[in-house]
Amino acid sequence: MRRLAQSLAMLLLVALGAAQGPDKADQHHKLQAGRLPAATHKEPRAYQAGTASWYGAYFQGRETANGENYDMYDMTAAHRTLPLGTFVRVTNLENRRSVVVRINDRGPYVSGRIIDLSYNAARSLDFKDKGLQKVRIDVVHPQNTAAMVPPTLYRPASYQR
Repeated sequence: MRRLAQSLAMLLLVALGAAQGPDKADQHHKLQAGRLPAATHKEPRAYQAGTASWYGAYFQGRETANGENYDMYDMTAAHRTLPLGTFVRVTNLENRRSVVVRINDRGPYVSGRIIDLSYNAARSLDFKDKGLQKVRIDVVHPQNTAAMVPPTLYRPASYQR
C-alpha cells in the first residue's frame, strides 16, 4: 500500500511538472551571470577581406572626404562604404600583424581593392614595400579603441605638422 501511494505521488508530480527540477538553460544562465554567452566569444566574422593598398607623400596635405588634410603618418584609411569616422582593425593575412585605423576618406578607386591605408598604417603592417597585401577588416566599436591605438606613432624626426 505504501509503495502504491509513493508511486501515485511520483506520477502526480511528474504529470504536474514539479519533478523536472531547474531548467538547464536557466541554470547555465545563472552560472554565466555577468558574462557574455560562450557563443559570442568566438572570433567575429570579418567585415571584409581582400586586397589593401596604401597612399603616401603624393597625397600629403590634400583634403580628405571628411574635410581633414591627409597626413601620411596618421593611422587612417580610405574605404568606399564604411561611415567616415569608423574605426576598423586591419590584419595583414600574411604575417598576422594588425592595426586600428580611422576611416577618413573615400576609395580605393582601383578595382579589386577594398581599403587604402595611410603610409604609416601600411608600414606598421609591414607591407609598404610590396604596395598590395591581402587583409582582413573588422569594425571596432569606439569604446574598445583606446587600448588598441598605440600611444606613439612613427613620425620621422624632421616631420613638422
